[in-house]
Amino acid sequence: MSSDPSIPHPASGWRLVLRTLRYRNFRLFFGGQAISLIGTWMQQIAVSWLVYRLTNSALLLGVVGFAGQIPTFILTPFAGVLADRWNRHRILVITQTLAMIQALILALLTLTKAISVEQIIVLSTFLGLINALDIPTRQSFIVNMVEKREDLGSAIALNSSMVNATRLLGPSIAGLLIALVGEGVCFLLNGLSYLGVIAALLAMNLPPKKVEIQPPHVLQGLKEGFTYAFGFAPIRAVLLLLGLISLMGTPYSILMPIFATNVLHGGSYALGFLMTFSGLGALTGALYLASRKSVLGLGKWIALASGLFGIGLIAFSRSRTLWLSLLFIALAGFGMMVQMASSNTILQTIVDEDKRGRVMSFYTMAFMGMAPFGSLLAGSLASKIGAANTLMLGGISCILGALVFASKLPALREMVRPIYVRIGILPEIASGLQSATELTVPPESRG
Repeated sequence: MSSDPSIPHPASGWRLVLRTLRYRNFRLFFGGQAISLIGTWMQQIAVSWLVYRLTNSALLLGVVGFAGQIPTFILTPFAGVLADRWNRHRILVITQTLAMIQALILALLTLTKAISVEQIIVLSTFLGLINALDIPTRQSFIVNMVEKREDLGSAIALNSSMVNATRLLGPSIAGLLIALVGEGVCFLLNGLSYLGVIAALLAMNLPPKKVEIQPPHVLQGLKEGFTYAFGFAPIRAVLLLLGLISLMGTPYSILMPIFATNVLHGGSYALGFLMTFSGLGALTGALYLASRKSVLGLGKWIALASGLFGIGLIAFSRSRTLWLSLLFIALAGFGMMVQMASSNTILQTIVDEDKRGRVMSFYTMAFMGMAPFGSLLAGSLASKIGAANTLMLGGISCILGALVFASKLPALREMVRPIYVRIGILPEIASGLQSATELTVPPESRG
């Protein structure tokens, strides 16, 4: 692991939020992603609305979500091995170009009124294949753009802030465009938005990737990464809770068209408002995390945010008034983002650099790979017990997971402490104690 000290700086929290923008490559990435992600959120809303308009089926909403996300579950672990072996910058240029092509094909079929649910499923699967390689690579690429380990947590949270700031704009724009000109224009604008991030990636100046000795086979590398990640209890606990949240909680987004139309008796505008307020809550959580000066205390926030997410989902599922629903979905968005970004920051802080891609692939697998099963489960349950009861069940599951994680937190802190000592996050610990406490860490988890 990096030996750069991660000692908190005396700067104020909000100055800390913006300090990572001093890195030119991160500024380019931040700006390019900001443009592209507005289009991504527009497409996500437009696809859900188009499927529901064509089929009026909650089950098919789940099927489309499953098709778009199942490749992440299957292929992401292998993609993590490749992210540790190959040039991450080059991988991202390729994946972003392929994603642009997918959006433009979807736009062409929709604008010519030749689109069908079967074609949407195929194109969603294609985008899922792209994302299976893109997401773990993008997550592990952040460390290549931020030179000092002490700024890594702020960079991750600031990146999450940008994701959720675009989440405010994208759904609102999509709701307006769907009502005025239809879903096809949303897909077209998304395709064009990829030009921003591709241009940003090509403009970066990056040092050559250090060549490490690699295991001879991909499967051997995958086994090594799995043993490393799941053999150390703190990493395992974070990943398992994240997987539960993704399975039972995050599929709420695919049910939003049902709430907007059948529960709250609105239309595409109501859908846009719901997703916007969800993004507003998430943005608030991400900005809070970006303003923090240290990774210390994030374990507590993982448990607390998971519980808040569950409470928000339960309250939203019972609401029949739009303004109350907006408040509750904002609370859920806050909880989901703080839980996800805190998990990301802790993992990226304690992981060994040569295994970063593989650990982040397991993170992606937990966060997004479980989502297709959640989408299929949510769509199936919603068609039988209703969308509201489905969401309430998911919220209860998130609260139970938070309680279990909180009960294990003291023991997990003790296991992580030697790592924080070694990389300088706990500089007040004497070096003699550091040597003694390192004995409590499994050999495979040491840098």
